[in-house]
Amino acid sequence: MLLIDNATVEELLTVDDCINSQDSCFRRISTGQAIHRPRIDMYSPTGRERDYHRWGTMEGADAELGVMAIRVKSDVISWPRDAENRWTEEKYCREPGTYCGLIWLFSTRNGEPLAIIQDGYLQHYRVGGGAGLGVRYLARPESSVVGIIGSGGMARTYIKAICNERPIEKVKVFSPSKKHRAEFAEEMGGLLNVEARPVDSMLDAVRGSDIVATCTDSMDPLLFGNQLEPGMHVTNLGPAEFDESVYQRSDVVVRQGVGGLDIPESDRVQRLRGHSPIAYIAGSEEEMRRIPDPIKGPSMFTRDAASLMDIMAHPEIGRTSADQVTAYINVGNQGLQFASVGELVYRKARESGLGRELPTEWFLQNIRD
Repeated sequence: MLLIDNATVEELLTVDDCINSQDSCFRRISTGQAIHRPRIDMYSPTGRERDYHRWGTMEGADAELGVMAIRVKSDVISWPRDAENRWTEEKYCREPGTYCGLIWLFSTRNGEPLAIIQDGYLQHYRVGGGAGLGVRYLARPESSVVGIIGSGGMARTYIKAICNERPIEKVKVFSPSKKHRAEFAEEMGGLLNVEARPVDSMLDAVRGSDIVATCTDSMDPLLFGNQLEPGMHVTNLGPAEFDESVYQRSDVVVRQGVGGLDIPESDRVQRLRGHSPIAYIAGSEEEMRRIPDPIKGPSMFTRDAASLMDIMAHPEIGRTSADQVTAYINVGNQGLQFASVGELVYRKARESGLGRELPTEWFLQNIRD
């Protein structure tokens, strides 16, 4: 069994491999050879007044690859507003600046544990790779200008994935921090050999772009339908970033995946609290009120839209003209993403002799459960 850290994942994983592994794996959903469970979160009070503990899991299995993966996360979550009234979701594990996310990979041939993989780098790449798939199947082939809202790790993998799929020449980036957007433009422009420049507003990033990506933890809408231009392709990261008018303005709306949210609700099981598709919530009524209320109207988790697998099988229901606006909701197959990309990383680690060996016997027992 291997323990694979973020540095090893970074050494082994390319954005092209990440996109292609998901492409192949998602196609097997239609044949029944791949399956996934979307994210479910469990909330527990921390004993403090302004935050909550959130435990998150998602799973996926692929029969052809012979693996099953579960990704687990342990976070302390809060939802502050800054001095300019921007509302975001913030998180940490143990102390600010540290995080806990792990991918457990198992063989579906004999059930044995294969690997524990730190999820930081892989998490960014599997989400960026998912956005890259949306570009592959929906953006205009000649797209050359990208507007990015956000300048963190996710924004970096989004622009890598977009540039992998289209002949990008120019990138405009906006984030509230002037320093961060300038650093992003300098770093990514040099890395990707494109013209990259920081801009002073979200509208500047959107206007004149062929592809627009929102890559933030915002709890408020950032992109609106009246900002969209003919031919644009837009994609998101968080569930609140697109205003409802974005979907109304778009000619084609596609979700990465569908299903998995028909769990009956109750006082303790609620949909769409915070950034959670499904939330199981402990605590008093007063404590539970700390968690943001559900997004009003259809959310990216519940919206009735074609899936990416539909578009793969029937391209005619996707983009059919250069003037159409396409909106790609980058969520739905999360558990399967970790199986597909996790297997890729595990296989490359074995081939390269990387990762730390752990005795498999540590994780087996002779007592039947």
